[in-house]
Amino acid sequence: MNRSVRSVATSLAIGFAVYFAARAVWWTVQPTAPLLMVAAILLYLVVVVTTVLLEAPAGPQLPRWWGVVAVVVAAVIPAMVSESLSPAHRTAPFATWYIGAVGLLAVVCIVRRRAIAGWLVLAALTVSSAVCIGPFVALELGLVGSVMWTVVAQLLVLFWDRAVHDTEHLADIQQAVSAWHATQLVRQRERRVRVKYALAVAGPVLTRTVAARGLLTDEDRLEARLAEGRLRDELRGASLLNDAVREAIRQARLRGAAVTVFDEGGLDELDEDRRAEIRDELARVLMSAEAGRVIIRAARDPQTAVTVVGRSGSGDSSDEDSVGLWHEIPRERE
Repeated sequence: MNRSVRSVATSLAIGFAVYFAARAVWWTVQPTAPLLMVAAILLYLVVVVTTVLLEAPAGPQLPRWWGVVAVVVAAVIPAMVSESLSPAHRTAPFATWYIGAVGLLAVVCIVRRRAIAGWLVLAALTVSSAVCIGPFVALELGLVGSVMWTVVAQLLVLFWDRAVHDTEHLADIQQAVSAWHATQLVRQRERRVRVKYALAVAGPVLTRTVAARGLLTDEDRLEARLAEGRLRDELRGASLLNDAVREAIRQARLRGAAVTVFDEGGLDELDEDRRAEIRDELARVLMSAEAGRVIIRAARDPQTAVTVVGRSGSGDSSDEDSVGLWHEIPRERE
């Protein structure tokens, strides 16, 4: 419950409590035990104001022990008021003030998230008033209203809690959508950067090839092979690449190594900081690799993000003796 709503509810509760207390002291008949009546009024005011204002570590929820106090007081006040009056005057308008007053106490307990205490307060009021003035008389003089207000308070609290829960759920959904949208914008930006990079790499080579009518020098052929490899890397393993990884792959190919990159989603669902760390580690591994054939694979594995395998030859043999490099980069920081 926000501060403004709570302030309004607090003011209303205290205002109604003062109203019932004022009604109680508007005697049309002198009580036989006026001090007992005054004690009942003061006890009620202390209990209801404390119930409204008592702070609790659990936020708006009333402490459990004070709920017990409220139930006891709800049973005691009708008896105190009845004992302060003669039987003939116990149904006078000022004498039945406690019916609405204790009903208000039940409402406050429910609003303070002690529903059981609130309903027990109402039950204690029902029993005490029935004993003191009779059940049908109590119903005629306001007990029905106290029951109705308690039911309404319970329904309002349930609806309020549901509204708060739905609002928090919608806020979580909105945050998730915003995060997804931001991620998509970042990925679109990355794709545009990769396309521009691919065009920058392949464009000059294609231009020279067209201009030379396919008659390329050895240097041009090497540059074309490197450009082809870069384009494959951008298409097959874009999420694994940064400037350091690209340069490490280029150096490996210049040494004569065959480098293959496969991205199968190994970096998915990782935050950008961890992705950057994985790429930097991959670049360091490639710079020190001396194998003739290097395979970089980012598979969907719960533990490993990237696997780097280096073979001594350039063929497709799966002989374990030909494996000269095996490096696994975990998904999580070690």
